[in-house]
Amino acid sequence: MADPERVREAIREKALALGFDGAHFTAASLPPEAGERLNAFLDQNRHGEMDWLDARRDERASPGALWRDAKSAIVLTTNYGPDLDPMEALKNRSAGVISVYARNRDYHDIIKKRLKKLGRWMAETYGGELKVFVDTAPLMEKPLAGRAGAGWQGKHTNLVSREFGSWLFLGAILTTMELPPDAPEDDHCGSCGNCLDICPTDAFPAPYQLDARRCISYLTIEHKGPIPHDLRPGMGNRIYGCDDCLAVCPWNKFAAKARETALHARDDLISPPLADLAALDDAQFRKLFSGSPIKRTGRDRFVRNVAIAIGNSGDRSLVGAVENLLHDASALVRGAAIWAIGRIADRERVASLRNTHAPQERDADVQQEWALAVNPDAADQGRYSSSASASGTSKI
Repeated sequence: MADPERVREAIREKALALGFDGAHFTAASLPPEAGERLNAFLDQNRHGEMDWLDARRDERASPGALWRDAKSAIVLTTNYGPDLDPMEALKNRSAGVISVYARNRDYHDIIKKRLKKLGRWMAETYGGELKVFVDTAPLMEKPLAGRAGAGWQGKHTNLVSREFGSWLFLGAILTTMELPPDAPEDDHCGSCGNCLDICPTDAFPAPYQLDARRCISYLTIEHKGPIPHDLRPGMGNRIYGCDDCLAVCPWNKFAAKARETALHARDDLISPPLADLAALDDAQFRKLFSGSPIKRTGRDRFVRNVAIAIGNSGDRSLVGAVENLLHDASALVRGAAIWAIGRIADRERVASLRNTHAPQERDADVQQEWALAVNPDAADQGRYSSSASASGTSKI
């Protein structure tokens, strides 16, 4: 192989030409403490229903366990900095807030296409074997990115960069080539705790620790059942993901906006009216979110989130939008709609609707929602309450 340093710089130059904002190099390995933190996170069940995190934990703990022949790792970063402050959207309580990363095309598709182009060029130019990864394989990209100098894992456990703040997509290439590593990045969070203080559901038990079961991103995207009652008010009008801990990072002041059209928000996904979203059937949902990561969540979970946002809106004009959901085929949607009605409708209206719909309801969870809507003290809320522990570590 040619001079390894020249090869590394040529790969970096090619990556930038393909649209990546950074290319960083390190050995295809992680220190033992990365696996220890992962095991602590999983052993405390802080991953919630994300069983895929536990299924291949040994491979996830080290790139060498995932692919024994890998010698070097290349971490590719893509800036998705927003055009507008995402915190501003939270003020319009009658509209939904979608996480910045999901307001356009699925980033997996964008980044994987570039990774494959870079990988083909590397194989044709230098030979060797390689594998590409975009957030879907058992590879811990964030600690790997820190070792490669792309940034550091902040107190919110996400990657932070001095160039791009907290707005970075990550991709990785493992290769059998031995390439000189870049210097790792130091932690520059200092005494700042903005990301911890802003979290609406207290998902950070301590700095560098995350309990996913309390995280709005997890609740709105990964969680399949009814969302715990005690966490619903904190969700506000966030209907897919949450950017609060990212948006308040002081390093964002140095971040440039995303360069690419595909990473900018679609106009119709910036503050979409909750009433319109509540009316989506499955076909309309699929059409609206074609090519978007939101589509993978499915219509029922998404409309569940919308109903909870309506319940948090304080907007009585939205009562009709959730009343229509009382006939929904999904018990998950019906239950969330009942909770919303209990929050924004007057007591007489709630009682009337309960008398009409509850006798016909056969789902036990939905029946309990009716009981709680009419009289919050009439049933045990523990069935839907968060039982998350506040101890342990999870900087994974």
